[in-house]
Amino acid sequence: MRAINLITEEIPPLMHTDSGEKALNWMEEFKVSHLPVLKDGNFVGLISESDLLDQTDLSQTLDKLFQHLPRPYAYAGDHIYQVLARISEHKLSLIPILDKEEKYLGCTSVNHLMTLIANTGSMKENGGILVLEMARSNYSMAEIAQIVEGNDAKILSSYIMSSPDSTNVEVTLKINSIELDRIIRTFERYDYIIKASFQKSQHSEDLKFRYDALMNYLNF
Repeated sequence: MRAINLITEEIPPLMHTDSGEKALNWMEEFKVSHLPVLKDGNFVGLISESDLLDQTDLSQTLDKLFQHLPRPYAYAGDHIYQVLARISEHKLSLIPILDKEEKYLGCTSVNHLMTLIANTGSMKENGGILVLEMARSNYSMAEIAQIVEGNDAKILSSYIMSSPDSTNVEVTLKINSIELDRIIRTFERYDYIIKASFQKSQHSEDLKFRYDALMNYLNF
């Protein structure tokens, strides 16, 4: 998914002639802590709530309050992962999206991105979630996929997390099966560390069956 497809129409940009007070009011209304500022249709920079709160007279226009504004942005052709990385790098609540000539096209917010990601097929599809931990040098998605598929299942999506101060990686798998016990046992045989699993196990079903039976008996 490209940045051009991530633009939300719900958050308009500010003009350089708008007041600081208007900027704060819009941030509260749209539930963001940043807003893009335009001048003659061109992207000037990104204004933040914290920068505004440092000012004493918010009745003044933005171009009088700020001589320079930071200019973080994403290009229209950037992949969603690049957009998320830039948002994380600059700790933003939204990011402007520009074309190759740096003309402002719109913006996307963290909330909008999370909604789009949550609505993707792999997120909405039924299945279990498995979190593995392993040494960075031992990571092999080919082997992980082979283990999952060897148990008659498929990986719907995967996510890898790593920390600069650790030699391990954490791999989160969304699998198209709600019964993960057999898959977990196989991973354990291959010496993978199972950090967490979220599934509908047979044990849980058995407990529910026994609980329902007991309630029926007591209500008899």
